[in-house]
Amino acid sequence: MMHNWFECKVRYDKTLDTGMIKAVTEPYLVDALSFTEAEARIIEEIRPYITGEFSIANIKRAKFSDTFFNETGDRYFKAKLYYITLDEKSGTEKKTAVNMLIQATTINEALETVEKEMKQTMIDYSIAAITETPIMDVFLYGEKGNVEKAE
Repeated sequence: MMHNWFECKVRYDKTLDTGMIKAVTEPYLVDALSFTEAEARIIEEIRPYITGEFSIANIKRAKFSDTFFNETGDRYFKAKLYYITLDEKSGTEKKTAVNMLIQATTINEALETVEKEMKQTMIDYSIAAITETPIMDVFLYGEKGNVEKAE
């Protein structure tokens, strides 16, 4: 299933463990058909979790060719891969960059997930980078308040 991802930044006053209140802006990922729908969805999804005022500071498209969810993971990682194909006319290698989003607990678990998923394909690839993202949560289309779970 193709997802149309939007990164929505939510600005609100967060009560810290110390009891202090701090203005924060946190990114969330929403699967939506348009910017307008992404804004409506993030407001609906976030409202139960935030007391007081909040605003949507920014919405931008996020390009992920694949997403791998693991409900035990508490963080989201971005993996940048290069798919390697051979240009038959020139005989040269062509690299196509793709980004994947992986829910995992550690960077090693994210790496293992990418390698496991890529073994199921016939694609030649190289991993350029795996980095932890600041994304707080992911809201899939049609799954109100719940992310789609990986099989």
